Amino acid sequence: MPKLRVVVLYGGRSGEHEVSLVSARSVMDALDQEKYEIIPIKIEQDGSWSGDLIIQGDPGRNPDFDVVFPVLHGPFGEDGTVQGLLELANLPYVGGGVASSAAAMDKAIMRALFAQAGLPLVPWEVVFTYEWDDAPKAIHSRLEERLGYPMFVKPANLGSSVGISKVKAPEELPQAMELALQYDRKVVVEQGVLNAREIECSVLGNNRPQTSVLGEIVPAHDFYDYVAKYHNEKSRLIIPAPLGAEQTKQIQDYARRAFEAVDCAGLGRVDFLLDSKGKVFVNEINTLPGFTQISMYPKLWEHSGLPYGLLLDRLIELALERHGEKQKLRTSAF
Repeated sequence: MPKLRVVVLYGGRSGEHEVSLVSARSVMDALDQEKYEIIPIKIEQDGSWSGDLIIQGDPGRNPDFDVVFPVLHGPFGEDGTVQGLLELANLPYVGGGVASSAAAMDKAIMRALFAQAGLPLVPWEVVFTYEWDDAPKAIHSRLEERLGYPMFVKPANLGSSVGISKVKAPEELPQAMELALQYDRKVVVEQGVLNAREIECSVLGNNRPQTSVLGEIVPAHDFYDYVAKYHNEKSRLIIPAPLGAEQTKQIQDYARRAFEAVDCAGLGRVDFLLDSKGKVFVNEINTLPGFTQISMYPKLWEHSGLPYGLLLDRLIELALERHGEKQKLRTSAF
């Protein structure tokens, strides 16, 4: 059997560029070289591509590779832009499509879809740059009235907790808004959950997604920010999360429904908040979550009986399956 030729696409033009480099190295090291020929392609932070890659819009077998594995986090990679390029070229690729990637990347649109699906959410508000520039005092008053303190201020289209602030008092809000608006023209502000536990669930599949065991994050900082995620070894991951069977089942059901609400495919990690009374809130879904050997997504599947290397095999299989389904669709009205 000839080796399957896998393009690992990584880097990207986002604040999560460095995280992508680490994820991609883990993926390339773990792909079985008896099965795959690995073709690394890096997108630099200036948007230039390095590597020998010719994307051809041939509906048949591409002469250069068989499937693309995007290991990209954040804008220009996880938001549907790269997925659109691959769709135009009619190429199989790992992960969700254009619409699901874009919807999941935008925290405001994602929450609207979650709300429509009946998923439990904390109260939230959306603020645009022009609104904050025109009337910061009015926005400040609106957020205080509707959300109170503490509140979380987040760029709408970013991940890895980049640009996020926990605001505990009125004087902290302007600085938090200015930080978030450095990364996006739209900001999502959420009501804080006091003493929240952070629970995560990995989802795998296309048409009938499966859910993993649950994991709990005990951050080294006040919340699971960028430094706590990637640079502070005191942050702890507890797998499986110490929850009862009924609550575990409920959260797994919410994770599947969140995955389906944005029409995701392949993989997704759904994050939850659990308040002191045990009430569950869906926080977000990541369609291309961190993929290092110690990242939560693969670790949850490892504890569910699917080790890292076999997880990569399954993701590639799912990409080829979904691409095969698309090839059966009509592209003409006649």
